[in-house]
Amino acid sequence: MNLKPSSFRYKISIWLDIRFWLLFFFVIRLFGITNAPLEMGHNWRQSLTNMVARNFLEGRVNLFYPVIDIAGEKTGIIGTEFPFFNYLIYIVSSVFGYAHWYGRGINLVVTTIGVYYFYKLIKSLFNERLAFFSAFILCISVWFGFGRKMMPDTFSVALVIIGIYYGYRYLVEAKLGSLIGFFVFCTLGILCKIPALSLFSIFGIVAFSKSVPIKRTILLYSAGTVSFAIVSLWYFYWVPHLVGTYDFELYFPRSFSQGLKEVLDLWPQLIEKFYFVAFSSFIAFATFLGGVFYVLRDRKKLKMPLFALGIVFVVFVLFIIKTGLVFPLHSYYVVPFVPVMAFVAAYFFTCIKSRYAYVILALITIESIANQHDDMLLKESEMYKLSLESIVDKYVPEGDLIIVNGTPSPQLMYFAHRKGWTEDSEVIQEGDYVKEQVQKGAKYLLWDLVKGDLPAAYGKTVYTDENIAIVKLHQKLE
Repeated sequence: MNLKPSSFRYKISIWLDIRFWLLFFFVIRLFGITNAPLEMGHNWRQSLTNMVARNFLEGRVNLFYPVIDIAGEKTGIIGTEFPFFNYLIYIVSSVFGYAHWYGRGINLVVTTIGVYYFYKLIKSLFNERLAFFSAFILCISVWFGFGRKMMPDTFSVALVIIGIYYGYRYLVEAKLGSLIGFFVFCTLGILCKIPALSLFSIFGIVAFSKSVPIKRTILLYSAGTVSFAIVSLWYFYWVPHLVGTYDFELYFPRSFSQGLKEVLDLWPQLIEKFYFVAFSSFIAFATFLGGVFYVLRDRKKLKMPLFALGIVFVVFVLFIIKTGLVFPLHSYYVVPFVPVMAFVAAYFFTCIKSRYAYVILALITIESIANQHDDMLLKESEMYKLSLESIVDKYVPEGDLIIVNGTPSPQLMYFAHRKGWTEDSEVIQEGDYVKEQVQKGAKYLLWDLVKGDLPAAYGKTVYTDENIAIVKLHQKLE
């Protein structure tokens, strides 16, 4: 029996099967998956995510009242995104005991599934080749790195993509299960991070489609309206209520005029988020520009897809303006728009010969992963933070508030496993900052010596090593 021909075809099909590549990249990203949030990029946001999850585990489990540890003498209840991602970390922790890294695994699983649904959606709407390139490019884009961080950005967009797929399936088959899937996944996704709303807006095109029965359109829009109403209640009623009641918030939306001014002032950083950060590859951005050319060339054939992408683009631009300087200064805010860019770049690949397409794709993969691999590695100089909790437990009574020179980042407070204030070293040493916090209940100063020498006038040093010092603060400071 001659098995060579069929064996050869099997090998070829594996290389062109997106499931193989999703599994391949999933396995690669397992490297360092158990790392604590110590990588240099976005450790503050990951620490904050874990704070909320750990407080669920150690206190009251209430999704409507997320709690952090850097609000000083306040309750720590914060106005932020709906903490569903944090809650999943809590669930895993309640079964296996708390560990720093669970959010990485959860995000990696959900994001990988989301990319697969992205593939299924494009395959259903267009063809398998376009779907393969779209999903592959998305997988190795900025999603490659953020898809394993303890942050809700790719997690939320992945949920919305799954919801969009089920919304499409409902328009095709009118099955109740698909409508429920659309509602549940889209609602949870946008609640977890409101920028994901930009992709959700793609359903605006359904109203202009003559092929969809009016009843299905009405039911889909009704479910979408309820979903949007729930999201609006959280972000425009409940979050302001939490901020007004407990006086602590995570983000500060701008007016359109203020946001536009801030964005324009930072235009170099803004465009960088698209020409480099989105794909972590200049080659990939070049293919995106090529895709724009081919899409515009075929605009008559792609009239409805272009209309849909236009809706998403307009909503995303409004989001950029509302975030103001936050967008150009943070790399993860471009995450919701990367699927659109991946689709356009993929169109370029379908318009050139396959042998060229796969060579370019290989080069993009190498460049993109090379630019993101640092997030899988931890510097030895950061590892001392893992011992903070055990040291603090010996010298700081549980429940005592502390001041940390951790910059506005919550990372050191998170690893110290205490509550209090975190600020820049310079701010702490200016004026009456320490005296004011002592009056509010601060008992100790945890000083990161890596960030500067220990100030001398605040109290008695009860512990010091080469990296940190702990000072018991005088309760009557002049």
